[in-house]
Amino acid sequence: MKQFSLLLFLLSSLFSNVYSQNQSSLTIDEIMKGEDFVGYLPTNVDWSDDSKTIYFSWNPNQDTIRSTYGVDIKSKQINKLSFEELKNRPSDGDYSKDFKWKVYSKGGDLFLMNTSDYSTQRITNTTSRESNPQFSGDQKSIVYELDDNFFKWDIATGSTTQLTNFKAGREKKEPKLSEQDQWLEDDQLKYFDILRKRKNEDDAQAYRREQSQYDRLETTYTGDKRMGSASITPDLNYVVYRLYTAPNDKNTIVPDFVTQSGYTTDLNTRAKVGGPQYTFESWILNLNTGKNYQIKTDSIEGIYNKPKYLKEYAENPSEYKDTYENPRSVTISNPVLSGDGKAVVNITSGDYKDRWIMLVDLSNGNLKQLDHQHDDAWIGGPGVGWFSNGVIGWIDNETIWFKSEKTGYAHLYTANVSSGKIKALTQGNFEILDVTLSKDRKTFFITSNKVSPHEQQFYHLPVSGGEMKQITSKKGGHEVKISPDEKQLAIRYSYTNKPWELYVMPNKAGAEMVQLTNSTTNDFESYNWMDSEIVYFTARDGVKVPATLYKPKEDMKNGAAVIFVHGAGYTQNVHYWWPSYYREYMFHNFLADNGYTVLAIDFRASEGYGRDWRTAIYRHMGGKDLNDQLDGAKYLVDELGIDKNRMGIYGGSYGGFITLMALFTSPDTFKSGAALRSVTDWAHYNHGYTANILNTPVEDPIAYQRSSPIYFAEGLKGHLLMLHGMIDRNVHFQDVVRLSQRLIELKKENWELSVFPLEDHGFIEASSWSDEYRRIFKLFEETLKE
Repeated sequence: MKQFSLLLFLLSSLFSNVYSQNQSSLTIDEIMKGEDFVGYLPTNVDWSDDSKTIYFSWNPNQDTIRSTYGVDIKSKQINKLSFEELKNRPSDGDYSKDFKWKVYSKGGDLFLMNTSDYSTQRITNTTSRESNPQFSGDQKSIVYELDDNFFKWDIATGSTTQLTNFKAGREKKEPKLSEQDQWLEDDQLKYFDILRKRKNEDDAQAYRREQSQYDRLETTYTGDKRMGSASITPDLNYVVYRLYTAPNDKNTIVPDFVTQSGYTTDLNTRAKVGGPQYTFESWILNLNTGKNYQIKTDSIEGIYNKPKYLKEYAENPSEYKDTYENPRSVTISNPVLSGDGKAVVNITSGDYKDRWIMLVDLSNGNLKQLDHQHDDAWIGGPGVGWFSNGVIGWIDNETIWFKSEKTGYAHLYTANVSSGKIKALTQGNFEILDVTLSKDRKTFFITSNKVSPHEQQFYHLPVSGGEMKQITSKKGGHEVKISPDEKQLAIRYSYTNKPWELYVMPNKAGAEMVQLTNSTTNDFESYNWMDSEIVYFTARDGVKVPATLYKPKEDMKNGAAVIFVHGAGYTQNVHYWWPSYYREYMFHNFLADNGYTVLAIDFRASEGYGRDWRTAIYRHMGGKDLNDQLDGAKYLVDELGIDKNRMGIYGGSYGGFITLMALFTSPDTFKSGAALRSVTDWAHYNHGYTANILNTPVEDPIAYQRSSPIYFAEGLKGHLLMLHGMIDRNVHFQDVVRLSQRLIELKKENWELSVFPLEDHGFIEASSWSDEYRRIFKLFEETLKE
């Protein structure tokens, strides 16, 4: 009997060892090589000024670093640019009204190009850095910036004129004599002829010097504030400039232990959410009169309104006042200037809940409201705010275009600056992602997910509105760069299992899209990558949630599943283009080969699904976004037959945060989880991201307490693996150290911490990636296998 038991044990051990071996033709080490395994895909696509060549960053031979290549769109010949070609290649710049000339800066100097023959004239050759050149409204001068001041170069004569003279500090004035000292001086001059004679001679000399000098610009002093950005009107009559005061905040020190010098180096990184913030002022300088006046925002609509959440903290709600005594702080953008000198600005409140589009009267700084967007959560969306600036452009001297989420999705609008009339050009349950205006100002070139949240296509739209004409058609993602003559499109296109390649096509519907590059390696091509399925499951609140499903072959299915949680919160991972999480995509193919079912969810807060989806986590991260993971787990059990006791979860950054919340607050759902570079306490993250969603820890402590994993660590039951770079300057290593101490004090034992001494937030080294994912795979193999 003992021999039989021993035989069963040995057979069981042998079976276990064989079963735990990799069943995939892939290995973690090779897929974690990243671009060295997949191939160096084309990036940074741009056009030559003659619209005949597409430039892009590439590395087909796997050199030490990437290089710039050019492809002739007629011959399709690809060549690597020489150092001389790189040096002489023009940069982006400003065109004259007739598009016959282009001015640009490169290497700190200015150049003027004739677009008829593409000959170039060097305007400056200095050790200073001239920048931001533009044509004056009369097209006779080039206006540029140098050391926070504007200069004008006359095209006809070549003469240079300084237009502004901004200086830090305050004007130095001769100290005024005290009454006593003034009496003494007057008495001296009264009784001593020689002293009086010498004073008269000095005064006469000073007068002669003053009268014989050229007129000089008056100095505009910025006091104890620093010069930020500045814009000059085309007629050169006004300068709109922004001053800022840097906060006296306390940054976190991140020690770098493994250094070239052998000494530990302290990296000075960001401050924490809720600390002092930069403050801004916007001013106007009248170049004709020399007068300065501030753009005042204390009378704009809703500027005194308090955020609604503050009422929750009122000691006596019946006596609560929903307005402040003082106006809220705001940031005013650089002005967007029309051809005739009108100025429109984008103004955002310091609490992120309001956006105003205002016309500025440059003669006095007064504001006229064109549009006001308010959100009780926070203003955001593509081209609206948060992860992208609010975009505004001029169609003509009376009409602007802008984007707004007022319908729940980011759409395109126009506004007449005189009448204030607003017109919606697009509408529907989709988003306008990117917008540019054609040179003749008759057509918008648009990238949108109108076909599906999981595709991005290119469109034309008349400026007056009407039908969006779809130009691209292949299922997947299209990143479009329009040629200078607007006749051709350079396109980075990809599909779920086909990485980004460079294509070219005429800028018209139905045209053929021709592939120009082949970037993937033989090793990558040798594997049959999964065309993963996009599915929808129903969340507990009735909402349909999208997810990417990776299913193993039926004979390989092991009954276990893993849920992947993407990072950033506001990003998209469920789509039909090559993912930014491409290592994770390959790892999911590897997991499926080894019998695991994998579900990657675009949970509430993800990008691409409109305002309500984005703001569903307001004041509670780890609420609906976590519920989507739990409901995804239920879908796997109910619909795909997954064993509810063999479920794992993992993710990085925001995904690491959700993993911790899942293991801490729903400990019976997941047997194990891997939390990579995870936020453990939102009060220790940065201001720009966190304060939009959770407000600040002092003003809204409830939001932070219910959103931070560190407060729920006592709930851990399953197996937790934490992995973190020690020089992470985004989610500081301090985050995971604090949580580790909390787990120690709670006497939790089923957790591990793996550290990576030379990695920041986004890992770089293949050895680190490989070590990280070998540990993750080992965790799932040891905890989820029967």
